[in-house]
Amino acid sequence: MKLPSFSLPASDKKTYTEADFASGVFVLYLYPKDMTPGCTLEANDFQSLLPEFEKLGAQALGMSKDSIERHEKFCTKESLTFPLITDAEMTLIEPLGAWVEKSMYGKKYMGIDRSTFIIKDGEVVHEWRKVKAKGHASAVLDWLQGADL
Repeated sequence: MKLPSFSLPASDKKTYTEADFASGVFVLYLYPKDMTPGCTLEANDFQSLLPEFEKLGAQALGMSKDSIERHEKFCTKESLTFPLITDAEMTLIEPLGAWVEKSMYGKKYMGIDRSTFIIKDGEVVHEWRKVKAKGHASAVLDWLQGADL
């Protein structure tokens, strides 16, 4: 799948577009909400493995519907050095199929499916859906180490 056209702000004060993903390898992980237990665990795991991703030439980025201000607080609180992209209008979340019906305590609602996408030269080449936060960053790294990208 080729990435659709988008222009989204991020915690690093940059606005990302599909052109930023046109060349290179990117790990784009989507998560439900900043500063929640699972999302914090996942962000910290990606942060701790960041040097390993970079050795493979891959850039890691997170994405949720949270505001830039909330992303900045999350980055500061957790010492995250990779960008968190805001997609409040679901410009990219929806085309990636990550806006799904969820259920908690029998109540159904719409939310972000915790998922990760490997993007190479503007094209999604691998994806994980319904991800469990614990150990996921390591699984992504393992996949990248074995991939012929």
